[in-house]
Formats: sequence, C-alpha cells, structure tokens
Amino acid sequence: MKASTINQINMYAMMLSGRYGEGEYFLGAEISFKSGTKTFPAAVSLSDGSLTLTFGGGTRPFGWSDLSTLAKDYDAMTLTYRERGTNAILTADDRGASLRYEDSGAASAADKAEHASTATVGAREYLIAPPKANALLKEIGIMSKEGKIKNDMVRKYNQIDHFVELISDHLARLGEDAEVLDCACGKSYLSFALNYYLKDVLKKNCHVTGVDYSDTVIKASQAAAKRLGYGNMTFIKADLNDFTPERRPDAVISLHACDTATDLAIAAGINGGAKAIFAVPCCHRELLGQYSYTPFEPILRHGIFKARQADLLTDGLRCLLLEAAGYSVTAQEYISPVETPKNLLIKAFKDGSERRSEAAKKEYFELKSLLGVSPKLEGLIWEKLQ
Repeated sequence: MKASTINQINMYAMMLSGRYGEGEYFLGAEISFKSGTKTFPAAVSLSDGSLTLTFGGGTRPFGWSDLSTLAKDYDAMTLTYRERGTNAILTADDRGASLRYEDSGAASAADKAEHASTATVGAREYLIAPPKANALLKEIGIMSKEGKIKNDMVRKYNQIDHFVELISDHLARLGEDAEVLDCACGKSYLSFALNYYLKDVLKKNCHVTGVDYSDTVIKASQAAAKRLGYGNMTFIKADLNDFTPERRPDAVISLHACDTATDLAIAAGINGGAKAIFAVPCCHRELLGQYSYTPFEPILRHGIFKARQADLLTDGLRCLLLEAAGYSVTAQEYISPVETPKNLLIKAFKDGSERRSEAAKKEYFELKSLLGVSPKLEGLIWEKLQ
C-alpha cells in the first residue's frame, strides 16, 4: 500500500488504541489482508490483560502500532474491531483508509423469527431484549441454550427488565464512565442487566461493582462476567456493615436487600455522594417492635395490621431521610403484587436543589419522636444530616 495510506492506518490505529483503553469492553478483532486474489486472515485477542495476534500459523504479542507494519506488504486490508455494542470497521487500500462504526447488535432475519417464536416473552417490549441480549440472558440463566425464555424464569426476567425500564430516564442522565454499585447483589441478575443496558444500549462507558457476603454467589458472578467478556464488572465478597467502595458511585442499586441491608445500601449512596439511588426493600423487621401510636392501638393490636404499617413507616421514613440528604424522591410499585409483595421501588436523584431538605429533616424528627422509633438509616448518615 502507498505510504500515504500507511500514514492514515497509523492515525486510525492510534484512535483504536485510545478506544481500547483498559480492555474492559474489547471482544476481539479480525483482520483480512489481501494481496492480488489471495486473502490472509488474522485475529487479535485479549488474554490475561495482553493483546496477541494470531497470523500465518503463529501467535505473538500485538500492539495497535503494529498494524501499519503488517499492512504495508499487502494491497488491501479490512479490520473489524469488536467491542460490546459497537464494531469499528477499518478498510484500507491504495486509494486511502477509512474508519466507520456500526451497531454490533443488529439482529438478523433468522434471529427476529426466533424471537417471535418465543411464546413465553409475549408482546412486551423488553429493554434487555432477545435476540441482541441472547448471550447475556443465557449466561444468567434466563434463556435456555436453545434460545427460549425459560418458563420458570419469566417472572425474574420481568422483574429485572421492568426495574431497568423504570429507572432508564435516570440512567440516561448519568455522565460518561458511570460507576454503579449493587449492594447485596445476590446472583447479580440486576448487575448484569444494568451493565448491558448502560454499555450495549445507551453506549455509555460504565463500571459495575456487585457486593454480597456470600462467597458462592460472588464467585459465580465473577465467572459469568469472565465468560461474557464483561471486563468492566467487579464482584466483592464483603459485609455491607464494613464495606467502603473504592470508587465513588454515581448510582447505587439494591433489589430485595433484607431488612436493614436496604438501609446500608441507601447509606452507601448518600455517604458516597451518589447522584442516584434505587432500592426495592424487603423483609421489614426493624421498626415492628419499636413503634407505637396510641390513637391506632385498637387497630394495631392485630398483628397483621401492625406489620403492614411497620413496612409503610419504614419506607416512608427512608424517603424522608433521603429528602433530608438533598435527594428528590419518588416511590412506586415496580412490579405487580402477584409477582412479589415486596414491590415498592424507591427512586432518589440528586438534582442540585436542596429546597426540600430542611423541611424533610424537620418532618422526620417530628415523626420519629411521635412514633418512638430509632431507624438505623439515621445513624448511618448522621454526618450528612448535619
């Protein structure tokens, strides 16, 4: 190829090198060199943090600056650089070189036909949708190897996808290189779904950290991320009572963290200065034995009423404390109560306005005194309330 084309390849190789960064999203690259009527294939892969080139029957270390050296002895070259959600296509010949980008998730006609035949998905439009998300859905156990949504996983699929849908407007407002912290991540269905949505759908660079005290689920999540090539995910075995994130979270999520584990998740967001906090609480026990309200005693002597009222008070006081800490807060049902009775989603977003915070703080302390309660969350964020 001409020297001018080689110079252009050098320039584009520098751009790909910058895009590659730490390799968190890189999936591989295929190169086709052409000389006359003959084609010579090559492949670039990532192994143990280093790039390698397989070419001409051998494998050797590779750097993006090597591309022009390889290309100069051929008439033409096509390189397909693959990363999650995007392909970069570099073509070069004696007329020059060009680089273009395309969505790597485009579905084939066969894929679309297969999706249409998946009766258990129904008419709902999913954000984490087959066929584009097939690899993810299979890895986390939502989809079978044959490409069908498993009957016993439809409920879980609906839960995680609807969670993402309800917070999608807030996710779009997060900056680039968004840091997401999933507290009490469990099997990490939601961690993987959010990672996919942010990177593959919204095309935002992101890093997702999942924290759980179970060594089994953490190891399983680490292995799944490795198989998917999700280098932008970290899973940590830790007790949330003792956990301090190394990176400042932009968004903190928590799905069905039991009892005061939800408070620990909310506190991690508030104390860490997170822009957004999304929590679906579970198993409210803390205030059940604490609160009393004399005018309601004839009603609260029935245990079921007292327990349900404790649930409402717990989450209501959490919302007040979030407002007191400077967040705009909404609470809503995120899934049908037929799917799960623990279906309240608390959404908190720091929008730069703290007009409500002082009033919320006053309301909180008045209610706390009236009910005779001492919520754990207050102590966890005490410094932020001052």
